[in-house]
Amino acid sequence: MKRQLLAGRFGPDDLLDVTAGADEQRTYLQLVAGERSLDHGIGGALTSLKKIGVFPSEIGIDLLVLAAHVHAADTRISRAEQSQDSWTREMRLVVPVSDPARWNGAGPTLKKALDFLTGDRWTIGFRARPARFAAIAQAAPPTLITPPFDSLSLFSGGLDSLIGAIDLLEGGATPLLVSHFGEGATSDAQGKLFAGLKKHYSRSSFERLRVGMTFDDGLVEGVGSENSTRGRSFLFFALGVFAGTGLGRPFTLRVPENGLIALNVPLDPLRLGSNSTRTTHPYYMARWNDLLAALAIDAEVRNPYWDKTKGEMAAACREHALLKKLAADSLSCSSPTKGRWQGLGIEHCGYCLPCLIRRASLMAAWGAGNDATTYTVQDLHAQPLDTRESTGKQVRSFQYAIERLKGNPQLANLLIHKPGSLADEEVHLNELADVYRRGLGEVARLIDRVEARPS
Repeated sequence: MKRQLLAGRFGPDDLLDVTAGADEQRTYLQLVAGERSLDHGIGGALTSLKKIGVFPSEIGIDLLVLAAHVHAADTRISRAEQSQDSWTREMRLVVPVSDPARWNGAGPTLKKALDFLTGDRWTIGFRARPARFAAIAQAAPPTLITPPFDSLSLFSGGLDSLIGAIDLLEGGATPLLVSHFGEGATSDAQGKLFAGLKKHYSRSSFERLRVGMTFDDGLVEGVGSENSTRGRSFLFFALGVFAGTGLGRPFTLRVPENGLIALNVPLDPLRLGSNSTRTTHPYYMARWNDLLAALAIDAEVRNPYWDKTKGEMAAACREHALLKKLAADSLSCSSPTKGRWQGLGIEHCGYCLPCLIRRASLMAAWGAGNDATTYTVQDLHAQPLDTRESTGKQVRSFQYAIERLKGNPQLANLLIHKPGSLADEEVHLNELADVYRRGLGEVARLIDRVEARPS
């Protein structure tokens, strides 16, 4: 293994040499296609926003350029090959930005956020963009009518983000929804849901920013790609803030996520640390708000559903009929293409962790038999689930966690601290413990008398 260095370049004439350490492998990330066009979806995002009257700031563009570096490193540097413990990678980024002094001041906060999110060790440095790209941002034309967007929400194609969008629209808001996609299943779900919302709320001027960002395999010479994508939410949040800086006023980026998933308490001892995702954990969200303050971006990121289970979100949705109509098109499964070897199309497996929480939530909100989603394993009770295979592993882990809490409900107050620090949430600790208990209670009702054992 080696420590990996990823350094950005703006165009073919940007030849600044970044010195690699003795134990580092250096890779240059070209950010420009041809002579002038920003690559990796960044230029396309600017063009899409310009069409709807949104013009991000230089710092907003910097943030998306930084996110491109993070996403490239996270997805194109194999953990198995480039870490001593099969997980923790050591990665250094050198990012060209508009204001290196401001970014260097934000560096320590940025490192805290990324180290926590991905479980890696990040070192991040900044240098000035070359003169030809010193100014990228465009100012809004003086005659342009102010864009109508009064809110901003991430729109992943999942059930929670769908509920978040419906609740905003039912409240009379005109949101700008922000989507990132990396593969076909996610993009398809986002497209279907957005079309459904557009049809239902045809009088609203809400819109969507849709950005895809992927990098070629082999970006880092001799190093395989990585499929764990723990850092993907950094790109997703960055896209939202990038768009928000173009609204011309302070903004809140809404990140709709149920409290059980946001906490993501390990279900059993094998899922400690980086094996549990931290994409919307309160500590990570707090570091994002620290980062925005350090960058002098007048904004905040907020999860409006931090104290709700997924079932409570569905039950309280402000337009039940529309949610029931669109829910089956939302995508929750961690691997919706895993059934292809069986000749199946893209569908929910029904037994991964997010599928189980989804099924439990819709049963809690609508009652048994009212979930129209197609699951590869439609009936969890039909036969014993093999705990040595993926079909039974998560069910057994949930059963372990449920039994542990059943014997000692107050244990929740301790367990919620396992995924990471809750020092920013001291006034909410009891509420966080309670949403964890209620969330497990929803799953318990779903898997009651499901048999999971080694075959």
